[in-house]
Formats: sequence, structure tokens, C-alpha cells
Amino acid sequence: MELQFKRHRRLRQNAAIRNLVRETQLHPYDFIYPIFVTYGEKVRNEVPSMPGVFQLSLDELEKEIKEVVDLNIQAVILFGIPESKDEVGSGAYDDHGIVQEAIRLIKKLAPELIVIADTCLCEFTDHGHCGLVHEGKILNDPSLDLLARTAVSQARAGADIIAPSNMMDGFVAAIRYGLDQAGFTDVPIMSYAVKYASAFYGPFRDAAHSTPQFGDRKTYQMDPANAREALREAESDVAEGADLLIVKPAMAYMDIIQRVREQFNLPVVAYNVSGEYAMIKAAAQNGWIDEQKIVLEMLTGMKRAGADMIITYFAKDVAKWLQGRN
Repeated sequence: MELQFKRHRRLRQNAAIRNLVRETQLHPYDFIYPIFVTYGEKVRNEVPSMPGVFQLSLDELEKEIKEVVDLNIQAVILFGIPESKDEVGSGAYDDHGIVQEAIRLIKKLAPELIVIADTCLCEFTDHGHCGLVHEGKILNDPSLDLLARTAVSQARAGADIIAPSNMMDGFVAAIRYGLDQAGFTDVPIMSYAVKYASAFYGPFRDAAHSTPQFGDRKTYQMDPANAREALREAESDVAEGADLLIVKPAMAYMDIIQRVREQFNLPVVAYNVSGEYAMIKAAAQNGWIDEQKIVLEMLTGMKRAGADMIITYFAKDVAKWLQGRN
């Protein structure tokens, strides 16, 4: 009796065949590169826990933007480190704040580059929380007005996309209303729709100086154990006017990326966060892994799970690898 079975290896025999049947492809257009901007001159401070990532003053930004454009990366997302902080995060919605000035400069240097503004208060408040605080409680509704003011100020400076990351209930509705009232009806909202209270954010908080001065963010960011809640959060943001949906973090939440992709027709963004970046960098520096192979496999997995685009600190490296600029 002759054995009958499928010969799946027929389509794996050589590199050309494997390339022809590959289902998921990475391209520089897939990536959004995060940039940290700060005050001062000639500031190029490497973040200790994020090798290769820098806090940049505006005069150092031109070189960075030139490299991003040269690598065919089409979008950056900005995070600001202000000169001073206060209890209401006024630097976030100051028309001459660090993020607003960086937006203007980038649009002057590279008008075609998509500039995404992270819209939150935590980097600008002296308590490090994403909303107003009263007697140790993070206030939801009073924070919405300041978040909307921040979004309008960023749009006025020239931001192409607003990316609110605060996780206050109703933040998309408040920001959409504020943008529309100010005449920015065409500015999309890339909502941090599904943002978990994750331990993977540690290096980012070093980079952005945004560690909470008391408590934690578990009353407004999501419990990592919950999946159905993610769909409720995303559904609310879609109803309130979100144009794109972020899932953050990515590596431990591939199932969430897939569920959001299956449930909603909006573009899905995976945020490959700072802790994910730092772990790979540390292991690679110790010679324990092949950084290039690991990163490409990880980002391919995010796309395979359903991400249309990926916010990643590896963006420049991957763009070089994909273009053979090792």
C-alpha cells in the first residue's frame, strides 16, 4: 500500500520559492519611528536603558529627520520632555511647547513626512499622571478639556495625526469634538485604544521622564489579564471617532492584536514598546541572540497577527536591513 500524505516541503525547496509564497512582508512604510525631543542646545543624550535611542534638542533634530527620510520611513511620533512641569501639565498645550516647536521644525525640514503627536499630560505634569489629580485621585472628566486643548495646539502646529495615549474615558470623543470645533476636521485620531498597565514601559519612562510620583496607572490603563475588555475599549473609541487603533504593548499581546483586527475594520497599529526593545538590545549586546534575525521575526509576527503598521524603536535599523544597508 502506497502512503498518501501532503508534501508541504515542495514550497520550501529554495529561497526563490519561499519568497514567492511568503504571506507576510515587512517594508519601511510599515514603521513609525518614535523621537524624544527636549529643550537646550546640542543635546543628544542616549537613554541608558535604550541603546541607540536619544533625547534630542531641536538643533539636533535635523540630522535625525534627514536619516529617517533617507531610509524611506514615512512617519514619526513625537514625545516631549519639557523645560519645567506643573500640576496641570500646561506645557502639553502651550502653543510654543517643545512638541509644538518640534512639529513646526519637522514640517519645515520634511513636509512630506507624517508627524504624529503623542497627546498626553504625563510628560508635562509634576506628578507624572496622565490626567488632573485631586487628593490622590486621577480625575477623568476635568482632564478631557486639557487633552482636547493639547490636541488642538498640536494640530495648529502642523501635526498630521493626533495620537492620544491617556486612557481617560471619553478622550476620543473630547478630542474629536475639540479638533472639529477648531477647524481640524481632516486631522485623524490614532487612538491608544488598547493600552495595558504593563511592566514593559520602564525604559520609556526613563526616556520621557514620566514615571508617576505616586501610585500607578492601573485605574486607567488596562489589566494585562483581560482580553474582552480590550474589545470594549476599542469599540468605544471607534464609536467616538477614532481613525486608527493602537494595541500597546505588542509582544505579549499578539492575541489582542489579532482580536482587534478581526473585530474592527480600522487600521491597527502595534506598539513595539521600550521594554521589548531593551530586552533584545541587552541580549544582543551579550552575544546571546542574533539581533537582526530576532527583530525581523518579531515584527513579522506583529504584522502576521494583524498589525497594519508598527511603532518601533527598531525602525531605522530594520529599514537599513531591508534595504541591504547592514
